[in-house]
Amino acid sequence: MSKKYFGTDGIRGLVGVHPITPQFVMHLGYASGKVLADALLCERPGVLIGKDTRISGYMLESALEAGLIAAGIDVYLAGPLPTPAVAYLTRALRLQAGIVISASHNPFADNGIKFFSSKGTKLPDETEQAIEVALDNPMHTNASDELGKARRIDDAVGRYIEFCKSTFPSDMTLCGLKIIVDSAHGATYHIARHVFHELGADVIAIGATPNGKNINDGYGATQPANLQKAVQEHHADLGVALDGDGDRLMMVDANGRLYDGDQLLYVIAKHRQEQGILHGGVIGTLMTNLALEHALQQLGIPFLRAKVGDRYVMELLQQQGWQLGGENSGHIICLDKHSTGDGIISALQVLYALRANGQTLAQAVKALSMYPQVLINVRVSKDADFLNHPQVMAAVSAAEQALNSKGRVLLRMSGTEPLLRVMVEGVDPLLVEQTAQRIADTVRAVNTGHST
Repeated sequence: MSKKYFGTDGIRGLVGVHPITPQFVMHLGYASGKVLADALLCERPGVLIGKDTRISGYMLESALEAGLIAAGIDVYLAGPLPTPAVAYLTRALRLQAGIVISASHNPFADNGIKFFSSKGTKLPDETEQAIEVALDNPMHTNASDELGKARRIDDAVGRYIEFCKSTFPSDMTLCGLKIIVDSAHGATYHIARHVFHELGADVIAIGATPNGKNINDGYGATQPANLQKAVQEHHADLGVALDGDGDRLMMVDANGRLYDGDQLLYVIAKHRQEQGILHGGVIGTLMTNLALEHALQQLGIPFLRAKVGDRYVMELLQQQGWQLGGENSGHIICLDKHSTGDGIISALQVLYALRANGQTLAQAVKALSMYPQVLINVRVSKDADFLNHPQVMAAVSAAEQALNSKGRVLLRMSGTEPLLRVMVEGVDPLLVEQTAQRIADTVRAVNTGHST
């Protein structure tokens, strides 16, 4: 059964355009509340709501709160809080669900709603489908004596800071390290710097003055140029870049070199193998650089690819009984540390590996030689099948012949935006760039013809 509203990471879109409107979100709160109430045995289910720093979060938070209370659900308001913090606190407070109001790395004009189960994991497909079915029913407010209540969790930030610190070895500190922490003006602005500082690092925070409209704007994991500049200007040892909701990570070394999710995943996996604590293998995605797969094979570490999206990495980890996986975009999952991907905790696992081995990031990834990879996002119409269009398929076939088995081509639709992502990877950087551009130009031409 296909889903009408839920994508790979909840419901997301432009604020003020259906479904990201207060009317729909209130109905969503009511529908999800009814599904939760029907599925649970407890008399009064509780749901935690956290949000990032977008100005629209105030409006959507109020709408969600009203809908949930109308359905008889008690609401716990945490205020600005990273997505992984909501997952953690939902478990810690023994609540039945957690809801995050965020559009992650998207511009501030977008927003979204994503859910966590009582176990701190993404909702299963069947629960999302049940909520969509409930959305087709009209909203009926419970009787006054059956309404939910709301309360604010005043110590949410402190609880999460302590949880993050607990994932770093208690007999190790970050003393002697100068770290620049970039919070993308997002949900970690009042958290990330304190985690690293309380573990002993000299911390300089950037991207930590949100105004409701500057989230992900020139800062964070998706726009790391300012972090690279700051690391060199301050003569720092490392830079840590998080995205707007705190579940993505990129890092920068003292020379300003940027390290993506594939490289950081390699550092963690190699260290865990050395420590004898790597359970099973590593899960990547269809976008994972082929070099990581080959490097892990040389270490004797099993590697599997999931569909793009951290929920699919999680599903395959659970199927395999493994603990470590991630995406080149910076989502890294360490299931022995948290139930979901967490940028701060992932950074701490990288720092643990570096401190334990006395290495820099460059030294830690020396054996990993990344293949040139070009990713082009082409904005397209939502209602056309570009992946199976004859002209696009012909362009892909021509690209694969040009690469001559020394690379690969991947086309996929974004799960959160009307974009077709064209990825080409191979040994020859010029050929990779040319073939990617040819495919992207073909998609643009097909889209123009479709739109006219």
